Amino acid sequence: MRSRALISFALLAGVAFVGSWIAVGRFSLSALDEPGAVETGVATRAKRWLVARDARGPFPAKAPNDATSAAIGNMQFGVRCAPCHGADGRSPTDIGRWMYPRAADLASPGVQAYSDEQLFWIVKHGIRLTGMPGFGKSMPEEQIWHLVNYVRRIGASASKS
Repeated sequence: MRSRALISFALLAGVAFVGSWIAVGRFSLSALDEPGAVETGVATRAKRWLVARDARGPFPAKAPNDATSAAIGNMQFGVRCAPCHGADGRSPTDIGRWMYPRAADLASPGVQAYSDEQLFWIVKHGIRLTGMPGFGKSMPEEQIWHLVNYVRRIGASASKS
């Protein structure tokens, strides 16, 4: 019971904080404005927590992480991901730069810190209010695993350079 009261209080305090933040004009809805440190920090922590919470199994069997899988993932990437993340996965296109949040550098430590299962979940379900679509209704699960394997290769090639 006490735990429920603390959670309720924390949520109420958070709503009050966000409301006052908006009221004093420190918040902009424009995707062209750079977000502040508080907004970025809260959004990043919330996203990581929610992905970890929602990306629980069971998951379909992974595709082997080999050259064939990476080649299939590369083809999927070119069609589905490159329009925002850029052809190399590291340099967002104009579309990706104009989103809020910006399309991620897929070689970044933040992206590469996700588990394979979390990346699978993100590709399959997307992340609401970020511009990241979910491909679960248009892409077979095996293809999603190939894409995850390709994203891992983007991270590995960046760490070698």
